[in-house]
Amino acid sequence: MSAADPTPVEEPLSSTDPGLVDDLADRIHTRVLTGEYAVGSWLRQEALAQEFGVSRTPVREALRKLQAARVVDVIPHRGALVRAPTATDIRESYLIRGELEGLAAEMAVARIDDEQLRRLREAEEAFRQAIPVLSKIARDQGVEAIADGPWDAANLAFHRAIIDAAGIGRLRPLIADLRKAFPRNLSWAALAEEPSLLEDNVTQHARIRAAIERRDPVAARRWTTDHCRRTGELVADWFERKYAAADAVDSGLDERAAKRRQAISRP
Repeated sequence: MSAADPTPVEEPLSSTDPGLVDDLADRIHTRVLTGEYAVGSWLRQEALAQEFGVSRTPVREALRKLQAARVVDVIPHRGALVRAPTATDIRESYLIRGELEGLAAEMAVARIDDEQLRRLREAEEAFRQAIPVLSKIARDQGVEAIADGPWDAANLAFHRAIIDAAGIGRLRPLIADLRKAFPRNLSWAALAEEPSLLEDNVTQHARIRAAIERRDPVAARRWTTDHCRRTGELVADWFERKYAAADAVDSGLDERAAKRRQAISRP
């Protein structure tokens, strides 16, 4: 998607179907969340229109929606740049998630049934078994190679089992929206950089499940809130280090380029 956009005649905005725009925004956002559209890459209207088999008008409107959601930055005459989340974005997202999921865990203690408890145990075990695979990918191929996999599915199943058991319908969409704040594969890459962090996540899940099993609402809420906050802090710290290093490299390149230009311009 690196080629410049052509400038064909576009149909009027009134012809845009809101349902189509919403669908396109969701599909583009999904590709961002899975890493198919990488952070820092450019999305071009014409290429997206061809990919999804639509005209440029609904694509343009979908990108505007994603800009409002802080998923992309639309730059006139260039395209839409896939945004990297800021450390503040990450910390705030996990902070709010921690409070909501902590509430869910507290409510689940009194409401969880045998089937839901079985699902929780199975998800915990699936997550435990998936972590060595994630660690191996990080070790052999580097954290950049990490994409969503069985570890993500097992983690989602664990948290959803608790949310479902809480029986508060409005919690599910609120938490789901917070999970869409940034690509999940980048979160796993941050944790996989240090294998002990992944093992600590396994331990945290076990503590939450044990508190729910023994019907301890205070501990269930505390461990769940702590789990979300700790993960958010680790991921935010990783992003700060990652982008600080990238900025340092860019600054160094800019400085060397400036010196070369000065040398060339000297008489």
